[in-house]
Amino acid sequence: MRKKKDVILENIKLFAAGAKGVAIGKTEEGKTVLVSGAIPGDVVNARVKKSKSKYYEAEVKELVEKSPFRVEPKCIHFGVCGGCKWQNMSYEKQLEIKQEEVYNNIKRIGGIENFETVPILGAEEQYFYRNKMEFSFSNARWLTQYEISSEENFGSRDALGFHIPGMWSKILDLKECWLQEDPSNAIRLAVKKFAENKGLHFFDVKIQKGFLRTLMMRQNSKGEWMVLFQLHREEKENRIELFDFLLEQFPQIKTLVYAINPKQNDSIYDLDVKTYFGEGFLMEEMDGLKFKIGPKSFFQTNYKQALELYRKTLEFADLKGDEVVYDLYTGTGTIAQYVARNAKHVIGIESVQEAIDAAIEHAELNGLTNTTFYCGDMKNVFNDEFLENHPPADVLITDPPRDGMHQKVVEQILKLAPQKVVYVSCNSATQARDLALMKEQYDVVKILPVDMFPQTHHVENIALLIKK
Repeated sequence: MRKKKDVILENIKLFAAGAKGVAIGKTEEGKTVLVSGAIPGDVVNARVKKSKSKYYEAEVKELVEKSPFRVEPKCIHFGVCGGCKWQNMSYEKQLEIKQEEVYNNIKRIGGIENFETVPILGAEEQYFYRNKMEFSFSNARWLTQYEISSEENFGSRDALGFHIPGMWSKILDLKECWLQEDPSNAIRLAVKKFAENKGLHFFDVKIQKGFLRTLMMRQNSKGEWMVLFQLHREEKENRIELFDFLLEQFPQIKTLVYAINPKQNDSIYDLDVKTYFGEGFLMEEMDGLKFKIGPKSFFQTNYKQALELYRKTLEFADLKGDEVVYDLYTGTGTIAQYVARNAKHVIGIESVQEAIDAAIEHAELNGLTNTTFYCGDMKNVFNDEFLENHPPADVLITDPPRDGMHQKVVEQILKLAPQKVVYVSCNSATQARDLALMKEQYDVVKILPVDMFPQTHHVENIALLIKK
């Protein structure tokens, strides 16, 4: 069977950034080209991966002319790992693109004009900013094309690292990672070396066998660490020997926990997590508020920028102390508790029971008596009966998932008609869609993009709405 010949588009000038980190150009005929692995300003020869009626999806075959915004990537795995797609672009340009994306979405999708755009809040630290990382063990390390075609023996196929994009069964064996500060790299490398020296079995995802499955590391702002192992099966002697080695080598580890996971997936939420060392959780503090972070807890992965996000949310809310505040999609109640010290009462709603339990626990821990939390699907709980049985909101804060708010939730906000809405979003496109549904009753006064994830295309946005 003859191999299909590659289609190469030559001298494509890339003039903008698109969704999911691609760069955008056009052919001489005017057809749009979405190129992965390039940045705005590059001129490339691009190999077509998919041809659609209105655009091509392509990848860089050859870099003809470098963009003035190009920088040298710091990580040796850049271009393979897929985690930091913009590490080859200057941070100043990253921020410019993110701000422009948010601004354009609010105008184009939301149909909203005449709002103040506060300059994007960039991150002080562009590397080593994540406080949580998860890695996978595999006995089928991803091989480079050179290794595949070579007859050399490249040694062990064991790996501890990230899934290759689009190849769930293949794991990139990480030598370094620039996302989480040390001793993250040191712990991961020590675990792999110890496991290989002892002949411990790395997980085989295809036949679902092996011992070591995943490794997760969390840290708090005090430099204390939690290590979590998922093991496919119990091997008590090997487990104890590995754990004791790790605790001896790394005194920064405050607690070490593990779970036996024989399931088809790596989800931890339905597993019984056992504590081997320490208390089984870390404590975090944000401007005087304390939060207990366990192995299953959701907590913002960029602590410093999350704190700035909460401070700006409170600033946008501009509370005087006598307001009733609703906090939709409250999660573990972090924002709710952050604003509660400046409000009369805060009502939080969230669909995940474990998150609500944590919110209640944190409120008690922080001595907050003016918060109430409810659990249930937002569109079902936040209904007419709820509005009838609770005091009206002066201020409403909403921080929905990437899909934005259900239309029924938007309709209930309009019925509730708070004087002020602060909409925090991780997806300005769905945020803009929701704002369009509210613009008859509310003016979008200002927006503030916040960069939570440098070296990626992701950006948060805070919008302030005032009732007309």
